[in-house]
Amino acid sequence: MCMASFGIAQTPVEGIEQRFQIEGQDTVLSGKLPTAFVTGKWNPKSKREQQKYDRLTRNVVKVYPYAKISAGLLREYAHEVSAIEKETDQDLYYKLAEAELRAEFEEEVKHLTVSQGKLLIKLIDRETGATGYEIIKKLRGSFQAAVWQSLARLFGSNLKEEYDSAGTDVQIEVIVERIEAGRLTVAERKPRTAKATAKLEKRKARLYKKYGLQLPVASAQP
Repeated sequence: MCMASFGIAQTPVEGIEQRFQIEGQDTVLSGKLPTAFVTGKWNPKSKREQQKYDRLTRNVVKVYPYAKISAGLLREYAHEVSAIEKETDQDLYYKLAEAELRAEFEEEVKHLTVSQGKLLIKLIDRETGATGYEIIKKLRGSFQAAVWQSLARLFGSNLKEEYDSAGTDVQIEVIVERIEAGRLTVAERKPRTAKATAKLEKRKARLYKKYGLQLPVASAQP
């Protein structure tokens, strides 16, 4: 019996190993299936809708990298400021954070269209769970947030609008999911370019001087 058992154990088994889970009297295959994208085909009558979708796709692909980097920086700010107790220190930190965001994106964001700007706000909300209004209010205060909200209204936008992946923003969500699954290629963009870093150091120096503080040695280095 031992010899027979040993012989069976050494017999190679062909196929793929799978896990099963027992639920009551049922044996259920347990595994992770790859993401499947199901899309329809445009018919000749919907050519205009196809053109709108193609334009939306191009715009999402353009602003998506900015949204990812911005969201990463904002999460970093939220984590760091949570450890700051003194209100004046928090005030300085928020101004430094704003300076960093401006140094990083100011020149490029200036060249975005109104539609691309709206998309960027939506995608930042998607990544952070915070609307554009909430972010401006945190960085610059309630008055500035109200001013920018009024300005956004003039361009048909709303900084308080939340991202709705299952409703009004469902097409944007489909495009983003295609990007994240590697089915759409976006340009790689690393944060804190050399030019942005140089601008940031100058703004930091001005802010520390304004608050009567000594600029940290690491930050003061070119």
